[in-house]
Amino acid sequence: MLDQLSSVFFEEANELLDNLEDYLLTLENEPQNQEVIGAIFRAMHTIKGSSGMFGFDAIQNFTHEMENAFDMVRNGIVPVTNALITLTLTARDHIRSMLGNEITPELQAAGDKIISDLHGYVSEYKSDDTQVKEEVKKSSPAQVNQTETTGTTWRIIFRPAPSILQNGTRPELMVKELCDMGTYTVVAFTETIPTLSDLVPEECYISWDIILTTDKTENDIKDVFIFLDNDSKVTIEKINENLDTHHKIGEILIDRQKISRTELDTIVNEQKKIGQVLVEQNIISEAEVKSALAEQDHLKKMQETVQKQRVEKNPEPPAAQQSIRVNSEKLDQLIDLVGEMVTFNARLAQMAEEEQNQQLTTLSELSERLIFALRDNAMDMRMLPIGTIFSRFRRLVHDLSNQLGKNIELITEGAETELDKTVIEKLNDPLIHLIRNSADHGIEMPDVRVERGKEAKGTVTLSAKHAGAFVLITISDDGNGLDKEAIRNKAIEKGLIQATDEITDNEIYELIFKPGFSTNKNVTSISGRGVGMDVVRRDIGSLGGTVSVETELGKGSSFILKIPLTLAIIDGMLVQIGEQQFVIPLTNIEECVELDNTESIDTLCMHITTRGEYLPCINMHTYFELEKPTPLNSQVVVVNDNDSKIGIIVDSVIGNHQTVIKPIGELYKHIIGISGATILGNGSIALILDILKLSQVVKRLEQEK
Repeated sequence: MLDQLSSVFFEEANELLDNLEDYLLTLENEPQNQEVIGAIFRAMHTIKGSSGMFGFDAIQNFTHEMENAFDMVRNGIVPVTNALITLTLTARDHIRSMLGNEITPELQAAGDKIISDLHGYVSEYKSDDTQVKEEVKKSSPAQVNQTETTGTTWRIIFRPAPSILQNGTRPELMVKELCDMGTYTVVAFTETIPTLSDLVPEECYISWDIILTTDKTENDIKDVFIFLDNDSKVTIEKINENLDTHHKIGEILIDRQKISRTELDTIVNEQKKIGQVLVEQNIISEAEVKSALAEQDHLKKMQETVQKQRVEKNPEPPAAQQSIRVNSEKLDQLIDLVGEMVTFNARLAQMAEEEQNQQLTTLSELSERLIFALRDNAMDMRMLPIGTIFSRFRRLVHDLSNQLGKNIELITEGAETELDKTVIEKLNDPLIHLIRNSADHGIEMPDVRVERGKEAKGTVTLSAKHAGAFVLITISDDGNGLDKEAIRNKAIEKGLIQATDEITDNEIYELIFKPGFSTNKNVTSISGRGVGMDVVRRDIGSLGGTVSVETELGKGSSFILKIPLTLAIIDGMLVQIGEQQFVIPLTNIEECVELDNTESIDTLCMHITTRGEYLPCINMHTYFELEKPTPLNSQVVVVNDNDSKIGIIVDSVIGNHQTVIKPIGELYKHIIGISGATILGNGSIALILDILKLSQVVKRLEQEK
């Protein structure tokens, strides 16, 4: 059980650290953004509290120091600078290195060094009277902010246990966090503070009443106290929306259950001051009366704000959508089971057709609808916004900028574009290679950029968008672009081409994807070894995608990745080629036309005219070297790869087929034009045609003519 709880802690801590990195990089560009500063502080606070709860004292103590520093940032004492961002990012990395690992002397020393640097940074801005000012501010009997915030009004009674300070919890920071949520009135109860000789520094003697008007929900308020110990008490009450009633102190005290209606009526009948009588008769303390009066003033101010703005009181915010964490392995198992159900339904449909049984056909159609709905829902659960990996690269560009001495900004577009999680997981390494190349090879040094009439700051743009059944991911920069002469000379030097060869610009640019190819003269920790671009093409190719490059010298370069949306289940068109059946992805198909050939054809590539368009075609009989000749009256399936169209000559078109993609074995691994396999209803295997690779074959044959 403890291992399971620790696993939950590690998972949530890693997620918080990812968010923390994202917040810090945002703060670097928006140093005055108080919402981001507050989010950073809350992330640190949550990590500290949860690590203390699970007994990870080293993480708790380290994060506590970070939290103290950012509390000063939040209070405007310490400014946000690049040095602070870099230092905090280093601290964030150190926390991650401590998660689940033994705290070795080396790791402890590294943490001590970071804390020392953090203290040194903070001390430059912290004056001698800063602490005194903070304590005076926190211990004032009543604080009222001036922000005109409307929303729901809550009464929060916070009675921390005397021992709360001993576990590292700082109750005054909880009060401060509440105050950041909206318009507040804070009353501090200080009556229990003993004389100096009896005071125990490790014990807390102060409690608070907070009247808070905010648009946050009750759950948001409860989250502030999520790591509070069991001995401390917190009461959160929604104040009656009828503000007129609560303008009277007696009604407030009744609502707080401090007095009864009978006691109030007796005092009112005697026409005496309610608060004074209650204190004199020892019914409640003077502090309780002050707290009720503070609430009375708060409600009056809020009503005046509402009347001034002439708007109705905001309704309760809608309940937040419920979500649960699901292990990704369980999602993969669900997709596998759905795939098996799709295959089973194909067998059921084939049996219904063979038996000509109407009842069986009806059941098959009903099963198909249910399975398709289940498939769509299961696939949606696996789809993630590609922004989940985009955010990782902000840190990469930040570190590269410092390492290379360049000023580089990462711009992301289309982060909401959704892609199968399996595909997203495999995109990380290729994108890292391309971004590092753009930063190192593409973006010039600031002085060079200024000489060329550019801004000193270079930009790397990472964008994504849907294109049919594919997602186009573009990594572009506004740097120098590819130097085709340098590439050509390097290729000649390596023996990849001859000096007399006449090749096109695109063919020159394709050389950068050759293994071991690099134009860098000096090998650095970032590039120069010729390892990367060939790996990028191989990894993207394993996903059924392609990589292309567009560049202009002096203007910049763009690398375009074309990735299929999913690697699990697709809609396909079943076709017959010889004695074997194949599947063509339905999203690639434009139309099917008859090939009116009066005699058998055996050429690999031919042309037809359809709808006034001259269309190159590939003869699959010849391509697969089948013994039987291409039959008369074959059919042409016109497909596109989003760049161009080609025709695929097949024997016949059978019909639509729900295709569960299965990996192909080693024997078929290197066959160009096959991307996978599927199981048909009768149990036989059908290979899935790779339209992108077949299109490349046709284009190459066209160029060779």
